[in-house]
Amino acid sequence: MKTSIANISETSYFLSDLIGAKVIVQGRKVGKLDDLLIREQEKIPEVTHIIVSRPFGHKALLVPFERVAELRNNKVILDIPAIAPFEGEPEESQVLLKDHILDKKVIDLDDNVIDVVYDVKLVLRNGKLYASDVDFSKYGLLKRLGLRYVASFVYHLAEMFKKETISWAYVQPLPEKIGSFKGNVKLNILKEALPEIHPVDLADILEELSEEQRLAIFNELNTEHASDTLEEMEPRVQRSLISSMDKERVADLIDEMTPAQAADVLAVLPTSDAEEILNLMEHDETEKIESLLENTEHTINDLTTINFIRLAPEIPAAVVIADFRRLAADADVVKYLYIVAPDNRLLGVVSLEELLIAEPRTPLADIMTTQVVYLEEGDSISEAKEKFTHYGFGALPVTDTDDIIHGVVPYRDIMELVH
Repeated sequence: MKTSIANISETSYFLSDLIGAKVIVQGRKVGKLDDLLIREQEKIPEVTHIIVSRPFGHKALLVPFERVAELRNNKVILDIPAIAPFEGEPEESQVLLKDHILDKKVIDLDDNVIDVVYDVKLVLRNGKLYASDVDFSKYGLLKRLGLRYVASFVYHLAEMFKKETISWAYVQPLPEKIGSFKGNVKLNILKEALPEIHPVDLADILEELSEEQRLAIFNELNTEHASDTLEEMEPRVQRSLISSMDKERVADLIDEMTPAQAADVLAVLPTSDAEEILNLMEHDETEKIESLLENTEHTINDLTTINFIRLAPEIPAAVVIADFRRLAADADVVKYLYIVAPDNRLLGVVSLEELLIAEPRTPLADIMTTQVVYLEEGDSISEAKEKFTHYGFGALPVTDTDDIIHGVVPYRDIMELVH
């Protein structure tokens, strides 16, 4: 009989929500879901069996996951003709998510405690259930403490709580003879995994490490990834890390940032260090960075970046898509394409979404928005903030009275300076 979950393309669960769910066989409750058994042969482990606890005096059930017909947080329906053939216990070498993973310390390669596993995220995809992430968020902790309604309320209020998970891909294999494993969940976050970790997540991980370990991992990053990660760190960690690094390396990293981002990082350093790094930089707009650092009365010109994508109106969409990786390589703004005449006059804007859904042969002139919301040279920071807040764009072009484009201002730079 084909199970109903096989028809579900993808859905997510948390282990803590499934544990204790009533298990139904032939319309009758036979016990509760007690644990999930996984096979770690793949990068993302697959759930192979469910363990069902039964009333006192009855043996537990060990049921292959392929026999699960319906999976909900409060109910599991099994497609089995009888109970007796499935009575049994897991083998010593098999890994149980609740017994072996929950509440274990999360440690890095050098045995530094990062946090505790409060939950495990599961993904049901094409009839198979996978353990995709370990969850050490405050949301997971509140759920485990039984404060589910508080957790749900906080979860909607604080986006940051959702990010305190890490992919199972960074979890080292557990011991073969795991038995009643009481050890820690060890992460593998060095060389091979680093390029896959988002700068925001990597910054969070690095902030928890010692200075020596942080520097060792940071030195493995390529320039672009390191620059993005440095920008996301707390000021105290930025200062500590930069003080341990060669000034030329720091200059290379800050060269990758917009003027506002560069000034934001340099502002946390002693003046002498900031000046030394500025002198080593090859940034096209060091004068803007210096102006921001001096806390003079800013205009929008101080925040413009000249690293944006500008294209001629006759270029077909397919050509831009094929060449997009090269076009975006050095751009600070990649969400929008600015369509210009030969004299650099702004004709229109094409969003990345509009580009991707356009017919391949369509020239940019046919899909661009000509009613462009723009900033004028000399506009104040507060005027720019009002336009960003009103229109909701991720970046706005800066033009003069002749519609010549002089740069682009990212939304993030404006809002950081306002705060």
